[in-house]
Amino acid sequence: QVQLVESGGGLVQPGGSQRLSCAASGFTLDNYAVAWFRQAPGKEREGVSCISSSDGSTYYADSVKGRFTISRDNHKNTVYLQMNRVEPEDTAIYYCATGAGCLDRMDYWGKGTLVTVSS
Repeated sequence: QVQLVESGGGLVQPGGSQRLSCAASGFTLDNYAVAWFRQAPGKEREGVSCISSSDGSTYYADSVKGRFTISRDNHKNTVYLQMNRVEPEDTAIYYCATGAGCLDRMDYWGKGTLVTVSS
């Protein structure tokens, strides 16, 4: 059964750090591009970051560039999103998804993990 499961969400203070995980089962994650998306209350879903399968290239939304880092651990079949210097505007449900490439349609999605940035 193909499955993506996000974890690591929770309450974090502004300026703090949090690491999200996206664990895959039923398929090998390193054969796919993996992206993180987020959806804040009352807003549309937006792309946050992506890591390609071919050469490991990474992409970031301007709003998180320099603060977030995406990475893979192929042995654990997991992709991470390290979030540093978080801001209240980062509050959202974070989803991971996979596709052939970072610019392609995402075929599989996780159910999301909630990150709340608040003091």
